[in-house]
Amino acid sequence: MGAVRPRPRWRARLHEVIFESDTPEGRAFDLALLVAILVSVAAVMLESVPAIRAEHGPALRAVEWAITVAFTVEYVLRLLAVDRPARYARSLLGVVDLLAIVPSYLALVAPETQSFMVIRVVRLLRVFRILKLAQFLAEAHLLATALRASRRKITVFLGFIATVVVIVGAFMYVIEGEEHGFTSIPVSMYWAVVTLTTVGYGDISPKTPLGQMLASVVMIMGYGIIAVPTGIVTAELTAGARTPAVSGQACPSCGAEGHDVDARFCRLCGAAL
Repeated sequence: MGAVRPRPRWRARLHEVIFESDTPEGRAFDLALLVAILVSVAAVMLESVPAIRAEHGPALRAVEWAITVAFTVEYVLRLLAVDRPARYARSLLGVVDLLAIVPSYLALVAPETQSFMVIRVVRLLRVFRILKLAQFLAEAHLLATALRASRRKITVFLGFIATVVVIVGAFMYVIEGEEHGFTSIPVSMYWAVVTLTTVGYGDISPKTPLGQMLASVVMIMGYGIIAVPTGIVTAELTAGARTPAVSGQACPSCGAEGHDVDARFCRLCGAAL
């Protein structure tokens, strides 16, 4: 097996500035990135206000495009900084970075997609690295593990809820009828969902005593149903093992984060840290 080729100095330096937050340069880069994200999201939100758009629309669009170009350059630099750019591009942060710039270019052909640029706010997750809150990455990993372990139970539970909605909707359609607003079984199912989740829009309501009795039962069921998914996930969290400490170091090969403090190799691609 051939010897591992050393990384070029420029690539190592680029990785240190863009992916690491332990150096003054890396910290400054991440802080500037967060400020740009906040400015970009604020510009998109302000442009959605008709009065502000009419007066400051060109200036806001100029700000959005300047930040979009900067984010595009940053994304390319992130791909150049790692040894396995394809793996980084498929990672969660890589996908978020790409989605932060795609809506701007889509807006050239589909202007209605411009509002999707607010997805850039998701990139603020990088603040955990800047503030050295790496332990939150471990907690997020624990939560994700609990959700994965709960997915079958929650799927069965949602199937039960769907069955209840269909049955209740059919009953309400028969009991109330079209003259009371329950014009079809799908409309009655919509009412059942709204009532079961305790939202209660009030656009449709039963008028007959039997329908009101059934609605009362559905409302009471709603309080118990809301607690079931929470209990399932809580049980998995309680059963989960204590998570080890996590460092904020990023893999120089694929850009993955969330490694153990004493890890010597990347947990995803196996590259040396």
